[in-house]
Amino acid sequence: FESAVFDRVKPCLNHCIFCFVDQQPKGLRETLYIKDDDYRLSYLQGTYITLTNLTEKDKERIARMHLGPFYVSVHTTNPDLRVKMLRNPNAGKALENLQWFKNHEIPFHAQIVLCPGLNDGVELERTLQDLTSLGDILLSAAIVPVGITQFREDELKQVDKKVAAETIQIAAKYPKVCCSDEFFLLTGEEIPPCEYYGNFSQLDDGVGAIRYLLDDFKTLELPKKIKAPCKAAFATSYAAKDAILKIAEQLNKIENFEALVCPVKSDYWGEDITVAGLITTDDLIKTVKDIDVDFVIIPSVMLKPYSEDFLDGKNLDYVREQTGKKFFVIQNIYSMKELIEYLK
Repeated sequence: FESAVFDRVKPCLNHCIFCFVDQQPKGLRETLYIKDDDYRLSYLQGTYITLTNLTEKDKERIARMHLGPFYVSVHTTNPDLRVKMLRNPNAGKALENLQWFKNHEIPFHAQIVLCPGLNDGVELERTLQDLTSLGDILLSAAIVPVGITQFREDELKQVDKKVAAETIQIAAKYPKVCCSDEFFLLTGEEIPPCEYYGNFSQLDDGVGAIRYLLDDFKTLELPKKIKAPCKAAFATSYAAKDAILKIAEQLNKIENFEALVCPVKSDYWGEDITVAGLITTDDLIKTVKDIDVDFVIIPSVMLKPYSEDFLDGKNLDYVREQTGKKFFVIQNIYSMKELIEYLK
């Protein structure tokens, strides 16, 4: 089907101070400017909702069909602060709505976009205490850092090393709460073991992605030798660079194979954006055009699902033309199995 729902998607009515959609320039894929806040998509596809547009009719349907789990962007349970952060007078009812979830045994996963000076520190403690008080219907809570591009016009602060360390310490008090990988990268701490992430229920939000990839790699049987000499480059994000370096170190033990790691600097969004899903064609081209390799490895998260289109509207054929390189797209971004099979 063209869409997961057959009528109009329920739009987002918020104007969040940290909204990534609002800080995008013009000229990207049209779908990137759509802001949905639809409980049906949250149930069907795992998208995050704020509950600010949830009607009594919606609640009646959720209760009747006993839908769930949902993925809820909580951010804070302080009513006044949530109104301020979401810029929506309806936003203050978050805890009330989540209490309704509890009363009707509707499970949910929570997300907190951490904005230093707003919902960190004492406010984060309050939010986590409130969420924990809801008991078993809270399946997990993920804390992710606010993403700030060079197109922002306000003075929202980035998460720095100090805030990251404090956040990790606070989160450690609550067994269902995990910090995304960026917090550990900022502090220089080792990525936690798999036990920290439970069942990796918020993997697509960058919570445990590096640990999952590294642990999966340990289970793969590497060939001792490949038939013909081959040289490849990982075009990776700066966030994943250290993990890919560890993997490349092991791959380089394969006779006749050499792996390079080439992190892509985000000139388009600004240097503070370090994730693979936001890499654009021109930044990728600048990174790989002058390296001498047989092929370049990229993760599928750089591309629109079921296509070869990048965020900026250009596609992989354009990158091939500009670089003269062959590309190997890893579809499962949490495993190197496809690459190992390709080398064999």
